[in-house]
Amino acid sequence: MKWTTPADLKAQVRKLWDRGLLLASLAGGEALFPRRLTLKSPDSRGLSERFPEVREWIAQLCSAAGFYRIEWRSVNHRVLGANEIPAAIWIDTLEEALGLIGKRRAADQFATLVELTRKKQPELVPWLAKRPLRALELSEDWPRLLEIVTWVLKHPRPAIYLRQIDLPGVHTKFIEGHRGVLAELLDLVLPGEAIDATHTGIGGFCRRYGFLDKPLRVRFRVLDRNIRLPAVESDQDITLTQASFASLDLPASKVFITENEINFLAFPDVPDAMVIFGAGYGFDNLAAAPWLHQRGIYYWGDIDTHGFAILNQLRGFFPHAVSFLMDLQTLLAHRSLWGVEKQPETGTLARLNSEESALYDQLRRNHWGERVRLEQERIGFGFLHDVLRRL
Repeated sequence: MKWTTPADLKAQVRKLWDRGLLLASLAGGEALFPRRLTLKSPDSRGLSERFPEVREWIAQLCSAAGFYRIEWRSVNHRVLGANEIPAAIWIDTLEEALGLIGKRRAADQFATLVELTRKKQPELVPWLAKRPLRALELSEDWPRLLEIVTWVLKHPRPAIYLRQIDLPGVHTKFIEGHRGVLAELLDLVLPGEAIDATHTGIGGFCRRYGFLDKPLRVRFRVLDRNIRLPAVESDQDITLTQASFASLDLPASKVFITENEINFLAFPDVPDAMVIFGAGYGFDNLAAAPWLHQRGIYYWGDIDTHGFAILNQLRGFFPHAVSFLMDLQTLLAHRSLWGVEKQPETGTLARLNSEESALYDQLRRNHWGERVRLEQERIGFGFLHDVLRRL
């Protein structure tokens, strides 16, 4: 059996650090000391047969004993006589534990954060006890984070842009880069009426706490020359805010969505139709337009696993959406133009129809080769025109 070494003792204390327990005790967490460490020591047979090694083992433990206390026991041996060997190892104080693993300076830094937080926002001390290692990573930014929390407390749901928060050393990129931790802190200190719980995550930060969000936009082209928008040039490549687009109610019965900008710009004229430049994952900008639910929607994405995943997501907003140029015939007709998908999607996509599901399964199972994909921009426009005529 391997006997416990000073390195083993250090590793045991290091685990307490890695779990955040040592620092948490500085913020009101569980008291850990005095603490008995695990010790594997020689039995009577080992003492008899490996006595020189036992003496060396004891010497090693004693050499590092400045940070822990050794509890001894007497062992009487018929050949070796009475001997004292370590029976237990104790660390009596947090200071000793920190010294053993070389973390006193880091702990002092954390203690400073705790003291500052108790003065500025005492309600956040439990967060420090829960997330001490994360707090230590944020130590340089912590004072500014506390200032932001204090400002929001004084100005709940301010209805301004993040850019308009006027605090020394605080700028928009700083706030945006710390939205995750700020959300945790604000949830702890703000009253319930100051939080819109329907918005979550980094993307919902502004709406959750009453800041103005950069308006979502929709870029589209009208494909029917008989449908004209007032005061717009003939090209009609138009970008509107989400709210303005939602109020349009265009008289086009067919809506194409494509993810490639050149395909969007070069999409041919189609009677009674329009085309929208997609945004990959995420269709919040379209979801607010109720009139789209009364239009035929045709989605044109890449023929790869992510293309079908985006289609699956679109159907969460518009269940009636139809895939366009995302079928087996199109894939096989462009075999020479196949590429390789870097990181394929592998999950189940419940909103695909049977043909789409079959093709998706063949792609994710490498039916035609390793990670096959056909990007939409590789499909010839003659092929596109033929499909549009049939449509």
